Amino acid sequence: MSKYVLAIDAGTTGITLQLFNRKGDVVRSNTSEFTQHYPKPGWVEHDAEEIWQVTQKLISEIMGDEALTDVAAIGITNQRETTVVWDSETGKPFHNAIVWQCRRTAERCKELQPSAHVFRERTGLILDAYFSGTKVSWILENVPEAKAAAEAGSARFGTIDTWLIYKLSGHALHITDPTNASRTLMYDIHERAWHDDLLAILNVPRSCLPEVKGSSEVYGHTSAAVIGAEIPIASAIGDQQSALFGQCCVEEGSSKNTYGTGCFVLVNAGKEKVKPKTSLLLTLACDAKGEVVYAHEGSVFIGGALIQWLRDELQIVENAADSEAIARSIEDSGGVTVVPAFAGLGAPYWDPDARAAILGLTRGSGRPQIIRAALEAIAFQSRDLIDALGGVTGLHVDGGAAANDFLMQFQADLLGLDVLRPANLETTAQGAAYLAGLATGFWDTFDEIKGFRKIDKVFKPQWTDEQREAHYSRWQNAVARVRTNAS
Repeated sequence: MSKYVLAIDAGTTGITLQLFNRKGDVVRSNTSEFTQHYPKPGWVEHDAEEIWQVTQKLISEIMGDEALTDVAAIGITNQRETTVVWDSETGKPFHNAIVWQCRRTAERCKELQPSAHVFRERTGLILDAYFSGTKVSWILENVPEAKAAAEAGSARFGTIDTWLIYKLSGHALHITDPTNASRTLMYDIHERAWHDDLLAILNVPRSCLPEVKGSSEVYGHTSAAVIGAEIPIASAIGDQQSALFGQCCVEEGSSKNTYGTGCFVLVNAGKEKVKPKTSLLLTLACDAKGEVVYAHEGSVFIGGALIQWLRDELQIVENAADSEAIARSIEDSGGVTVVPAFAGLGAPYWDPDARAAILGLTRGSGRPQIIRAALEAIAFQSRDLIDALGGVTGLHVDGGAAANDFLMQFQADLLGLDVLRPANLETTAQGAAYLAGLATGFWDTFDEIKGFRKIDKVFKPQWTDEQREAHYSRWQNAVARVRTNAS
């Protein structure tokens, strides 16, 4: 009998693999970063081949002395909107992957504004450079080899889930799932199909597109020639929907916030057709059986990536974990506010031209104030989303930055809500593992999975309403200073 389910979490800055046993415990975990490319201001790229090579290396490393045949299934979760276009004849990408944070197609989105209502109605999305559709168009229009291949029917598009499944299967499978398809601007989330009108507007041929399968089913097997064994590939799901499932938020109204590279609040909206909330997204997620439900989502482009910026570009913190002690070393930020609009502002502002700023600096401001203000900015942006969503009565959290006690307490204080942190912060990988395990009978029911869930800590709000609103007013004033489309 197989012992494990392997989850591949292909994030924005690195790949994490986790091996789960039948009790839902992580018995082994391994992570490796990959290169971030910034060819122009506002442009962000990844090397898709490097992502695959890192994944291959981690699969070998995480198994150690264990046999791959002990793995019952592989589940994949991924950074969602990042776009790869490759040649089906050679298996080689035509261009670096265009990352979800990339703003190169912002002008194209402005040109398409007369069709914005069509995209909103069909896809539940705002017409923005965040999503995959205009990225595919850009590659097909700007890379001659890709354009020729698209005309010949040999170009293939995929988000990172599709790319990894294609590589793992030895180029046999070209598939995605509804949660990833729903982030492309090309998929009708109500009809559950690629939509010809949207494809025509974006000038993307249907032949490029992957087949859409369920988030929890066996799509095929890994190639023994590629990784050494034939293992069922049994789930694919966008990272934020995976975290929602991993947090067991399968009931209508349940919610979570993932503090990763960005911050993403999702609220399960049930099976019945609903309309998007103003300035927020309507997307697809999973119920307890891995079947499709709707979800409302608010997205912050720069969350934990802000702390990486302090580490890598400003070089004022040695590692992300140090930020907590530094933030606690002072009573407050001294009026300093960081607005991390490096790639514009996401929900609820949707201002692609806004740019980052550090405001409120005085002669006494220094390294501790900026670091504390950066952590506070993550919480402020999350409150923006939760206020826009409305009706949230408690917040389940996950992601790497959720390990920061200062940030979590500040978040609880700022929201006036309990913040619940699970024992396993990697709920993104957990969701993909659960879905793959259910698809293959490794676990029998969702109730069995629900029993694995453990809460590490509950952060309870300690501020008065007056304190809460005074802090938030400072943030709102700072955001108003950097916005370009404020009414």
